[in-house]
Amino acid sequence: MTKRLLWAEFLCLFLVLPVVVAVALPTGWMFPALFAFTALGVILLHVTPGFRWGDLVRGAGRIDRRLVGAFALATILCGGAVILTLRPEAFLILPRQQPGLMLMILLLYPVVSALPQELVFRPLFFRRYGTILPAGKPAILLNAAVFSLAHLMYWNWPALLMTFAGGLVFAHAYERQGNFPAAVVLHSVAGGILFALGLGVFFYTGFVQRPF
Repeated sequence: MTKRLLWAEFLCLFLVLPVVVAVALPTGWMFPALFAFTALGVILLHVTPGFRWGDLVRGAGRIDRRLVGAFALATILCGGAVILTLRPEAFLILPRQQPGLMLMILLLYPVVSALPQELVFRPLFFRRYGTILPAGKPAILLNAAVFSLAHLMYWNWPALLMTFAGGLVFAHAYERQGNFPAAVVLHSVAGGILFALGLGVFFYTGFVQRPF
């Protein structure tokens, strides 16, 4: 595939589609669109030259627990500050009022959300489009930026800021440490903590209010 076609693919997948979803689609169509986006990404990853699914399990036995613990603590402190400052009434709302739903989120989020997102935004991004993108830190910054852009559909700055910060950590775990399982674990930990703290109010399409 030529670089021109790869650029067209990259821009459509990581720029055009997220903006269209955020700007044009009814909120009820957002999650079906995201599912289709993820399915397309997985297909493209599967046909990427040189990619092997077996490579993704490498690193499962060398996840840095201290890093995960430090990241969890930082997420609790920063996330707690955000929710207590912006939406104090939502603090710990799921554990307090819907513990069953909270447990379901903790069990399902790693599989139905963190893993699919990581497949698209880490292996697909770096393996399929790495030859046309800058290397090193600029690539990680760009990766975090497009990961944040994918959350534009929620139309609030906490969601964009938190996903950008998380994207930096997840991209570093995958690209710099070569550890996809670590990226999934870190993403899962972040998601569980944010929903437990009450920050799910910033990631719920039912609360979306477009500024136009």
